[in-house]
Amino acid sequence: MFEGVIPAMVTPFKEDFSVDFEGIAKNLDYLERYVNALVPAGTTGEAATLGYEEHVEVVKYVAETSKLPVIGGAGSNSTKEAVWLAKEVEKAGAEAAMLVTPYYNKPNQEGLYQHYKTVASEVSIPIIVYNVPSRTGINTTPELIRKLAGIDNIVGIKEASGNLKQISEIIRTTPEDFILLSGDDFLTLPILCLGGKGVISVAANVAPHLMKEMYEAFVGGELKKATEIHHKLTPLFDVLFIDTNPIPVKRAMDLMGLAAGKPRLPLVELSEEKTERVKAVLKELELI
Repeated sequence: MFEGVIPAMVTPFKEDFSVDFEGIAKNLDYLERYVNALVPAGTTGEAATLGYEEHVEVVKYVAETSKLPVIGGAGSNSTKEAVWLAKEVEKAGAEAAMLVTPYYNKPNQEGLYQHYKTVASEVSIPIIVYNVPSRTGINTTPELIRKLAGIDNIVGIKEASGNLKQISEIIRTTPEDFILLSGDDFLTLPILCLGGKGVISVAANVAPHLMKEMYEAFVGGELKKATEIHHKLTPLFDVLFIDTNPIPVKRAMDLMGLAAGKPRLPLVELSEEKTERVKAVLKELELI
């Protein structure tokens, strides 16, 4: 469940911005041949603008529709809300929960520890910490992660700090069974080289076969091949972040005939100029 290529799934919307559950099923058909697990209702799934009921329904639908393990997004900047969401995600059938660090209120490291400890005590499923300082305004230090790794059902971290020294320190100083997953597609191969176990990926929504090929080349000892695929994918990694995630990936999926739709406000559609850049990369990779 915590290794390999794990797409951070988009939440497709209909024209009226209601959740497109048939679209989720269509995307699952595209993904399931290549990926190891699924993350619905995370950042890429626009959890910030999903209502609580919608959030749980999306996780439940993916858990019931797919045979793959599901890691349900369940974070909040309120510990009380994070506990509620984690419990609901567990009841919805997710095998694990991923909790982003509390955003906006900027707790210190002790506050972060107490937050995760409290949530972990309320659920029985494994918990993945999600560290993404560029969105939350707060970073989890290696010292904090070592401390959290001592809690039985906190089993790993999705690391999107972009700080390879920090990532290396976490891998070096946490128990061998504590999992570190890349939260940045571009850094997936370097993180695998440091001892990471996989990636929770935006690009896997678009090119799951290529992400799988890169991962399998690495674990099979074919570092040269993995590096070649990394370089091949780099333009895709770049273009999927020419605007706020998930704006570009939703446009890419629409262009490919997958289900995505427009993002919910306050996010807006990708501009025509940027759409042309996305098209060029998709054509180069023979995705359209």
